[in-house]
Amino acid sequence: MRIRATVAAVTGALALSAFAVPAAQADGSGDSVPSRADVAKVLDAAHAASGKSGARAAAAADGVPYALDASVSNVKVNAGKAIVAGTTKQVTVPTTFTLTHGADVDITAADFFVDVELYKGSYDEPEMSLIGELWPTCTVVSTTKASCKGTIDVYPGEGQLLNSDAGTWSANAYAIAFNGEDPNADDIDLSKVGYMEQAKVGSTKLQRYSKLTVNASPEPVKKNKTITVTGSLTRANWETNKYAGYTAQSVKLQFKKKGTSTYTDVKTVKSGTGSSAGKLKTTVTATVDGTFRYAFAGTSTTPAVNSAGDAIDVQ
Repeated sequence: MRIRATVAAVTGALALSAFAVPAAQADGSGDSVPSRADVAKVLDAAHAASGKSGARAAAAADGVPYALDASVSNVKVNAGKAIVAGTTKQVTVPTTFTLTHGADVDITAADFFVDVELYKGSYDEPEMSLIGELWPTCTVVSTTKASCKGTIDVYPGEGQLLNSDAGTWSANAYAIAFNGEDPNADDIDLSKVGYMEQAKVGSTKLQRYSKLTVNASPEPVKKNKTITVTGSLTRANWETNKYAGYTAQSVKLQFKKKGTSTYTDVKTVKSGTGSSAGKLKTTVTATVDGTFRYAFAGTSTTPAVNSAGDAIDVQ
């Protein structure tokens, strides 16, 4: 899920994500399972006690959360690959990380939670946050280590993304041990609740899905005559939920001779602008049977893509 920072003046990426409460917080979740908003209250109280900039004064429950002996490392989002989102379909990618903790921290308790989330901008004042619908699950490796798996969910079809969101995102981590304290109780004793938070434990790229087409004509064509190769480079527009031309991009025209399996570069073509946004057009001389395609190397905001091939019959 995702939420913009304008919904409230809260403290940090974790507090921001509290407003994007998942439909289900854990396997077999129910009313007794603390929500992310409950988790954010703990962080808010800790921030307020430390005088951290932006902390809300609303966390007036008794006590201050203590520093939990826990840390997260070896964070990987989507196995190190970029997250690529189209215009409508939900995208769910895995996260993996190592949880290291003190021997006195019971990570198997029903009210212990750990998570890795994504944020854009600074951790203290993030522009937006991406989280998973479900809490991660951890497998105990030793008395002080666990291997954890979670997810990040992206919903481009629900107005969650702006085009400017494409690019590099940072990962943050946190752990909360409620230790039997009811997060919904008016008299919760926060001094019995442990917390840990970490910023910049990893990073990933969020990219706008790209498409590329090709058409070589005429077909068939006489030898040494001119072939016109057209196409279109488009990418997801998250604000309109449609695909739009990707302008002024260098795209390779490639050719594969009939009977071979390898494409070779023919020339570089620039995608059009204005009313011809994303359009590709060039001419070549037809000499032998084979297949043309366009190949785009990608950018930091848009993944690489190859068009399907279009065969020509030279007579």
